[in-house]
Amino acid sequence: MALSYGMPTYRVEKRGLHIGVWQHGVSIYGWGTDRDGGFSSRHPTLISGKATIRLRSTDTAAVTDDELRALIRAALRP
Repeated sequence: MALSYGMPTYRVEKRGLHIGVWQHGVSIYGWGTDRDGGFSSRHPTLISGKATIRLRSTDTAAVTDDELRALIRAALRP
């Protein structure tokens, strides 16, 4: 774990996943569309821009912990 662009960043080899907090929720940056564990196809409305997931507090009920774990594992898999 490190800070990158002022955000906590999890790294495995060359892959990184940035976590940002904003007024209405949390954003996850840096995952590739081919490395998201199917998250973007199950939750297309949560995708904002290129490789950005915006999780508002109102969205969290629709996303399970297992889905977040799968996203993180897929994004950081070497």
